[in-house]
Amino acid sequence: MSGGHFSYRQFHIREIAEEIESIILNNGREKDEEELREERKIHGHDWHDKYPEDKFLHKHSDEVIEEFKKGLKILKLASIYAQRIDWLLSGDDSEKSFLERLKNELSNLSNEI
Repeated sequence: MSGGHFSYRQFHIREIAEEIESIILNNGREKDEEELREERKIHGHDWHDKYPEDKFLHKHSDEVIEEFKKGLKILKLASIYAQRIDWLLSGDDSEKSFLERLKNELSNLSNEI
């Protein structure tokens, strides 16, 4: 099964969702030693002494993170629908299997969120 009706562009939706999920999970996180080392290569060894706030990833407010979470859910729904519709229109799924798989993936998403 390959899909292709949407030229596989539905994967962009999933990539955006994954990036937003990463931003949510890493909100305000202290950078690890590898991340700090890479920044020191660019800015100099005393960069974090001058700018200690740069030891952390950007911190969005709780209100913004809640909106990101809403958007993430919508994007995950869009990704599921785009993929399932793509496979139906490409002839990889029958209408019956489209509906079954859609129901199953939506159920799995509900359990995840």
